[in-house]
Amino acid sequence: MTADAPLTRETFRRLQPINAPRLVTQLPDRIWTDEDWDRIRRGYRARDMDEKWNIFVEADVVFMHRSWTGHGVYEASFAPVAGGGRRIASAVVEADGERYRSMGDEYDRLMMELVISAIVLGEPAADLRAGLVELTDQRLDTS
Repeated sequence: MTADAPLTRETFRRLQPINAPRLVTQLPDRIWTDEDWDRIRRGYRARDMDEKWNIFVEADVVFMHRSWTGHGVYEASFAPVAGGGRRIASAVVEADGERYRSMGDEYDRLMMELVISAIVLGEPAADLRAGLVELTDQRLDTS
């Protein structure tokens, strides 16, 4: 496999599909460029124990799995946008609380975009990180 060859399901040893899919009703507004999509399609493999995500693409669906357990957490279906680029048209998240504890659609919207933007594309994504911290703090304050 060359450095630019896309990662596939077979690249990873133990992947488990989402056990209890739940539709994500809030999706990122971002339109990824065609160049971004080319990079996203190559996927991402966690390089060490501190990294938490393995990502690969089949057709137009981005699969995001936890690197330690292999559990599927997100599946985001991308669609072309008039004028170029792609956006997430639909997505599901793991609803089985034993595998993943979702903090709601707003959190999942931010997390999906953060995984793609920061981990796969290597962008700083400071606004997404700040949004997740704020949501997490709000949830902790109300518990």
